[in-house]
Amino acid sequence: MWLFNASAVRRASGYAGLHPLRPRVVLPFTFHVHVHVPRSACTWDVYGNVNANPLEPSRGGIDAIPAVTHDGGMGAILHIDMDAFYAAVEVRDHPELRGKPVVIGSPPDKRGVVSTASYEARQFGIRSAMPSRTAGKLCPHAVFLPVRMARYIEVSEQVMAIIESFTPIYEQLSVDEAFLDVAGVLRRWKTGEAVAIALKQRIRKQTGLTASVGVAPNKFLAKLASDLKKPDGLFVVPDAPDAIARLLAALPVSRIWGVGKVTEKRLHECGLRTIGDVQRIPRGTLASYVGEALAVHMQELAWGRDDRPVVTEHQAKSISSETTFDEDCTDAQVVRQVLVEQVEQVGRRLRRDGRKARVGHIRIRYEDFSTITRQQAFARPTHADRDLLRCATLLWEREHAARPVRLIGFGVSGLDGEEPLQGELNLGPFTREPELGKVERLDTVVDTLREQFGRDALKRGSALR
Repeated sequence: MWLFNASAVRRASGYAGLHPLRPRVVLPFTFHVHVHVPRSACTWDVYGNVNANPLEPSRGGIDAIPAVTHDGGMGAILHIDMDAFYAAVEVRDHPELRGKPVVIGSPPDKRGVVSTASYEARQFGIRSAMPSRTAGKLCPHAVFLPVRMARYIEVSEQVMAIIESFTPIYEQLSVDEAFLDVAGVLRRWKTGEAVAIALKQRIRKQTGLTASVGVAPNKFLAKLASDLKKPDGLFVVPDAPDAIARLLAALPVSRIWGVGKVTEKRLHECGLRTIGDVQRIPRGTLASYVGEALAVHMQELAWGRDDRPVVTEHQAKSISSETTFDEDCTDAQVVRQVLVEQVEQVGRRLRRDGRKARVGHIRIRYEDFSTITRQQAFARPTHADRDLLRCATLLWEREHAARPVRLIGFGVSGLDGEEPLQGELNLGPFTREPELGKVERLDTVVDTLREQFGRDALKRGSALR
């Protein structure tokens, strides 16, 4: 069942951004969306150099960035993270909010959580995934606004288009962050730092928003670096292994990917509080505390070693969406609502990329960080929301336990390639069975309406219960 929000369509047709104060259903969680952005008009040669103007440093103005050399090294991997993205978009669209504590998420008198908060609100202790009622008590005069995901995706596409004007090799992690591999353009820019400076300035010039960027030899270090100087920060990690080790040694163990609150507590009980402690402890001893696999993972990162490549959209062998609840969710219906949203996100990406999947899978992590992953093959390769939702619902109902949930995720794999479907209402004849053709046409119509009028124009009934 679909619910059509006519008032949302009327408003959206008059203003693409949608008004932030209009009523809507706000789910109590934070979710990440991966958006596919079409290639720009630039071309690249075999060395990865751009044969068009977007990468050419101008002789003056905001993009006149010198080819600087940093003592730290070249830094071929960048991680960009937009600053308080949702709140920043709202402040940009409504300048009267500038300087005020702005909270995006459920209102303080309703059940739900904070999606993000402006830096003014964070000074009162408000954080993402905090219950909105708690946020309201911490800052009673804060301005609470609902999530406008359609608007954030629109701005995200602008940001990703700017990123793509620098390099075609980027990996979008969510609406507000991405990894870039700039090794192919260093012949022009000389250092990753020079690319980062130009990127930050161009984003500010074209969108009015700020971003924090980490520059490093690999993904782990780049992501860590982008968080060290927020907001509007730039941090360059040196290339030399001994300098990297010294930089990491003083940081808390929670900075290592994969170390959550439970693992951090366990490490503290064992006397390990800094990354330097992890560097010095024998691997066998560490394995006795956290297990062999996690011990190997932690020590590799503790020394700054991470060989994962930047994976572009077209290289991906699977598509997934995951949501982590900072406060363990005890409401199974809320978790199921999140799962429905994830299914629709994955389905839309499949159809946009012209791909079909053979296997669906869910991932559930509980409050003790125990994690299960279950999968099921589809009867035929599919990108239909109906098939994806049926798979996700079946796996959830069969596998979930009556325990607080920390993370829920849905994904697909075994991807086929085909010609991309055009975003048109009339797609012409289908050679597949009539019922399947109707379902696929319906999904494409829904995608088109949401792109034109915003995500809230159509809501699946099961997501509103």
